[in-house]
Amino acid sequence: MPKSQGGELIVLCGVRKHYPITRGLVRREVGRIRAVDGVDLTIRKGETLGLVGESGCGKSTLGRVILRLEEPTEGEIYFDGHGMLSLSDREMHLLRRRMQIIFQDPYSSLNPRQAIGRTITEGLVIHGIGTRSERAERLSYLMEVVGLRPEHAGRYPHEFSGGQRQRICIARALALNPDFVICDEPLSALDVSIQAQVLNLLQDLQDRFSLTYLFISHDLSVVRHISDRVAVMYLGNIVELAPKRELFDNPLHPYTRTLLQAVPQPDPTLARRRRRLPDASPDPQRDERSCSFRPRCPQAAPECRNEPPPLVEHAPRHWVRCHRTGRTG
Repeated sequence: MPKSQGGELIVLCGVRKHYPITRGLVRREVGRIRAVDGVDLTIRKGETLGLVGESGCGKSTLGRVILRLEEPTEGEIYFDGHGMLSLSDREMHLLRRRMQIIFQDPYSSLNPRQAIGRTITEGLVIHGIGTRSERAERLSYLMEVVGLRPEHAGRYPHEFSGGQRQRICIARALALNPDFVICDEPLSALDVSIQAQVLNLLQDLQDRFSLTYLFISHDLSVVRHISDRVAVMYLGNIVELAPKRELFDNPLHPYTRTLLQAVPQPDPTLARRRRRLPDASPDPQRDERSCSFRPRCPQAAPECRNEPPPLVEHAPRHWVRCHRTGRTG
């Protein structure tokens, strides 16, 4: 796993999240969906770590496990040096003030029967922070910070556009003054014309409040713009991890190279030359004794069938999970 270098806010050690498959009247377990399957990862204070991969690869599940919205099946999670899985309910309640999430769909993540002012300040009420007047002052400040008009605090979600609703969700995430924010596909439900505005807002807020981001997305152009480092995920595993420029300029894992080639290419001649993955659906119930990418890999070798590859540092700060990396032939 990537070595600890100090200054880490989040450290994951062998984190797994498996969902049992049951059948019959007695609900006998016949298999498992390995949504997250042995992730080792660090997120440093103040950085933005981009997490990319196909739909269904486990990106959002990993985010929810980090926040303990779902309990991991196995592994350890450390937040600012403290083991999260050993915390009591009260200790976890206090820690939640320091971590928040911005969901993909800004409409379904808001209560349609609750005015946005109450939505934004709900966390303050739950944690008993401030008087009513202090919360009202905090509300006005947050709405101004994210580009909303404080006098609209009494309005309801349906009265706002998609971009404005996502700004409401961002204000709600900032209400408790967190250190760490998971941005789970925060732009995918927005019009392209609005995406750049929200992306720039997230960067401005990171600088202003010294935030640490885990930015989950399938849009490589967005990840390239906002991230400091990028982790590529495939079927519950991190298959490549590197600084942004290094990963985009020198991708080493065949899956990463295929993802980068999938970015739309305006030149039809160049587009036809691209290598495409075989039409084999990723299997989350795969054989754990082999490489998860083997059925679709153009470089698969016999050892890929018999042993899952470890995550190895092939260049400074550039980690790859592949038996064939660095080999020829």
